[in-house]
Amino acid sequence: MKKVIIYTDGACSGNPGVGGWGAILMYNGVAKKISGYDKSTTNNRMEMFAVIQALRCLNQSCHCVIYSDSQYVVDAFNKDWITSWQQNNWRTASKSEVKNVDLWKALLYEINKHKVEFVKVAGHAGDVYNELCDEMATTEVANYQKLLKEQQIDQ
Repeated sequence: MKKVIIYTDGACSGNPGVGGWGAILMYNGVAKKISGYDKSTTNNRMEMFAVIQALRCLNQSCHCVIYSDSQYVVDAFNKDWITSWQQNNWRTASKSEVKNVDLWKALLYEINKHKVEFVKVAGHAGDVYNELCDEMATTEVANYQKLLKEQQIDQ
């Protein structure tokens, strides 16, 4: 089974607001960068979406080590909250609805194709790949905001 290292990050200008995500997939000395934006979202959704999109790039089952600065995403799997949420019909331990169920289900669908490990990295702490993903995500936000401003000027 191929081992793929994946770094992800999400960003949001306002929460909710314009969001961006970035991911770097590394295999056999080759890195692939992907990124995108959403015009109205939250930071947590962008963090999740980055992982989903990275996993969707893989065309076969792989051993994936995913590095993320999102405590939300990492703890959902490393602390096995995801299993409890599913068993409780997508309710938290306090009986409130789990947020972002649509993305959790999409993420589970992608994860089930692979052997996945999550590793928590400190955000903005000098990890080169985490910083690169952050830059990709924030650039997507800035580019979309710039496009919006240009469209307003043209109208």
